[in-house]
Amino acid sequence: MATIVRKPDALPDVASVPDMAPGEWEARVDLAAAYRLVALFGWDDLIFTHLSARVPGPEHHFLINSFGMTFEEITASSLVKIDLNGHPVGVSDPSVNLPGFTIHSAIHMAREDAAAVMHLHTPQGQAVSAMAFGLLPNTQSAMTIGHDVAYHDYEGIAFDLDERERLANDLGDKHAMILRNHGTLTVGATVGECFLRLYFLERACQAQVMMLAAGLDRLLAPPDGVADKVRQQTPPAGVAKAEALAWPALLRRLDRLDPGFRT
Repeated sequence: MATIVRKPDALPDVASVPDMAPGEWEARVDLAAAYRLVALFGWDDLIFTHLSARVPGPEHHFLINSFGMTFEEITASSLVKIDLNGHPVGVSDPSVNLPGFTIHSAIHMAREDAAAVMHLHTPQGQAVSAMAFGLLPNTQSAMTIGHDVAYHDYEGIAFDLDERERLANDLGDKHAMILRNHGTLTVGATVGECFLRLYFLERACQAQVMMLAAGLDRLLAPPDGVADKVRQQTPPAGVAKAEALAWPALLRRLDRLDPGFRT
């Protein structure tokens, strides 16, 4: 099992990432970009929460952050590669957040389409996760994502590997999940798709927290049938179309600010 105590001087560099599969470097760059974007948008939680991406190939390895780094420090080469049992691949002393391993391995094991999994603890995500009624369909943002959101009850900090089966069962075939009393999670066929889905979910949660300042009894519900119409207009596959334009734009933004995530 991977440890949860990190040596600050034990990070790999590009030259020391061994046995790199075809497509792995591209996955590393995209995932490092996602970490930087989470920090840029103010969604990080010090060194906690985690994003992961599957390494292309049959080995079922995935990449995750080295525990102890802030998200704005993450680079492609600093990501740790582990297997579904939490064992390091190619480095002798990685440091991985154990709850992160539990949550992410659960989804990667259960879903072949889960090339990327992202989990956050934003204030707005946690706030909605603590609301008994969950995500309300009162905004366009919520209607575009809400039909694809599952829920998982809180079981404590995710140290228990037995929780993996329940996480996967609760997610089912959905691409987003609100972890009750905890935060948000999304799944994607690519890092970019997963990040965009996370953006839509976080945006919906933020709007909900703000609109509830008016009081639940003063909210304007959409007209009958509109939520179903939006559901039809925004199938889960539609995020991939948005990714084709939005993800390259986000990468260009990062390159203007600091291209160091690519190293």
